[in-house]
Amino acid sequence: MKRIINLWAHRPEYNCFACAPHNPVGLHMEFFEDGDDIVSHWKPQGNFQGWVDTMHGGILTTLIDEVCGWVVTRKCQTCGFTADLHMRFRRPVAASDPMLTVRAHIVSQVRNLLHMQATITNNAGEVCVEGEVTYFLVSPEKAREMGFTACEVE
Repeated sequence: MKRIINLWAHRPEYNCFACAPHNPVGLHMEFFEDGDDIVSHWKPQGNFQGWVDTMHGGILTTLIDEVCGWVVTRKCQTCGFTADLHMRFRRPVAASDPMLTVRAHIVSQVRNLLHMQATITNNAGEVCVEGEVTYFLVSPEKAREMGFTACEVE
């Protein structure tokens, strides 16, 4: 597994709630390339719960959406925007769980629409959340205008 270099981290205006390392209220996600998958290991925190010791569904949705965004960035070498997102919450995710694994991969691409599947598993390896996500891919020209150069691994 290779760590993905966050190509935006040096930009002072970069403050993504999910993946900016310096956002004081953010999730601080980091990403790794594991074959066809993009993976993030994330430790739940009590301040992101919806109910007592239960992670908020919106935070879990954010984790899925963000890992898919990094699939676009790394695997397609461009930028994109969420076009459609369907979530299935299979079991509660404890805010006290020591570590979650968020994983996504490409299912298909039709023109500029990229279809992906994603999961969140708890520390016991149980699938808790499944997502089907479609991203709209921007053209290479538009990606350059947005500041995209390349997404590399260490």
